[in-house]
Amino acid sequence: MVQPFGLQFRGLEMRVPIAFILAFSTLLAGCFGEGEQAVSEPEVEAPIWLDYEIVDTIPAISPWEFTTIDLNFNESTTTTWAVFNKDYGGNCCEHYLATTIEGDILNIGGEYPVWSEDRGHAWDTYIPEVLPEIGQCITAVPTNPGQEGLGEGSIVQATNGDIISMSWFPYIGGDGKIDKFYAILYDDSEGEWKWCYNRMTEPFYDRSWQVEVVGPISSAFGSGEWASLVVSNFWHQTQNAGGQISVDGLNYYNFQFAGRNSNPGAEEVDLNFTNLPAYYDVNKPHKEMRAFPVPSGGLYFPQYFSDGTSAFLDTSLNWNKHDVLFPSEYCQLDSTGAIHCVSLSGTTFTHHLSYDAGSTWATQNYSDENWAQIEEWEFQANGALDLFVLNVRYQSAGGPDVDVLYHVREYSESMAPDTLTYIGLGDLDSTSGAGNDIRFDFASLAILNDGGVVVAYHDSSDPDPLFAVEVEMPLYGPVAGTDNQM
Repeated sequence: MVQPFGLQFRGLEMRVPIAFILAFSTLLAGCFGEGEQAVSEPEVEAPIWLDYEIVDTIPAISPWEFTTIDLNFNESTTTTWAVFNKDYGGNCCEHYLATTIEGDILNIGGEYPVWSEDRGHAWDTYIPEVLPEIGQCITAVPTNPGQEGLGEGSIVQATNGDIISMSWFPYIGGDGKIDKFYAILYDDSEGEWKWCYNRMTEPFYDRSWQVEVVGPISSAFGSGEWASLVVSNFWHQTQNAGGQISVDGLNYYNFQFAGRNSNPGAEEVDLNFTNLPAYYDVNKPHKEMRAFPVPSGGLYFPQYFSDGTSAFLDTSLNWNKHDVLFPSEYCQLDSTGAIHCVSLSGTTFTHHLSYDAGSTWATQNYSDENWAQIEEWEFQANGALDLFVLNVRYQSAGGPDVDVLYHVREYSESMAPDTLTYIGLGDLDSTSGAGNDIRFDFASLAILNDGGVVVAYHDSSDPDPLFAVEVEMPLYGPVAGTDNQM
């Protein structure tokens, strides 16, 4: 590829030549005599990473350099990321990542909520006390703090600032119990963590997905600012069951989903929104929840019914049918009111974008000849930052699994991705599911309020999955990490 001015588009090597050219053109402008017209110089284009900065003044705990490609120039460089192992909230097989509007990183791939308020430099963990607060739990069962056994959980920030999470402990621990379900809540109004034991779940619950039902809620299960819906990866996806619901984030009840072939009655659902609170850029659940919160109240399930129409769970926690066809069951509503959906056909992804509540869709495809098989994937949008990211873990034609991340900056102007980053070494073949020696159970992804991406991956540098936090990037706004305390 022939480069303008004969320069190499690589790293910081462009800074001096471009500056020289611009200065030289400015000098030339003063050399034209009267009556002569100055010739404007064509705009000099350069790779996007020339505007990248290291956003952290404190060095990362474990900095890594990942290969980043500017897709407009087809040129590569390396960018700096901070890398974290399972000691920062993960386990043998996964991380469950999320962020808050304050700029916190959340993780509960392992047993307990783990978080950082400063991009990963300092971390805290909440471990339940022996007994929950008196009168707080319907089932007040003691625990043996930190000795409950191996576990995994789910976590997300609700639209009032609360953090709703759960943890499932399948193995026996120091408390002598097995297959335990703990609800763990950060009450933002009180500034404290709370917990309750729950056992109204299916046998051997297995991996939870969790989402907020926007309130206020008034239902047979009680009333609250929101409801928390949790489903089992196994029971919900295979048996159309596995639902538990709570209106306080602590006490859960079994909750029946509508049958896929049922017709609970049609409901008009207005999905036209603009200028939403920042919470809608962080409250997207993991894609396998296959739902997104509705700002006016309720929860929306695209492509839920067997005829392709959607389900709507209203603020009375009743099921309704919405006769609108979405392009995918995996969707997010961001703070601008844009609806993002991602579909997968074979090894081709399609990003669908709508600004009119799903009436019309713009699309952008993602594919690569090296993608022999798609293993795991996840996406996230941030409307305030005009940023969309797609994470793909694929089995390469050469054999090992490879983790990549696409950035689409200013998606409102163009849905074409700007960069492709190879996350990690891309040298390990792993498989999800119990019984496999090398496991990476699911992709997980989040965006900080400064635009930094937090993404899980797995390579040969560690026996267990890792996650990385973007450190070198464009400046979107204030750097994440504030004085908020949890």
